[in-house]
Amino acid sequence: MTPEQERWAEALAVIKRHGDGLAAFLNERCVTLAKAGDMAGVARWREIIHRCDQLRDGTAQ
Repeated sequence: MTPEQERWAEALAVIKRHGDGLAAFLNERCVTLAKAGDMAGVARWREIIHRCDQLRDGTAQ
């Protein structure tokens, strides 16, 4: 599985798991990683967030 495929799979998984609480979960995840100084983690989750947005608004390609 490529990193791109991993991000799509992660996006699908968090959408299914968190549903209506998705935005709060994603925000908390990024804040926690940023406070810990894990900027690579923040970057990864921003990629996942971008894919979640695409999946939820129907613009995923």
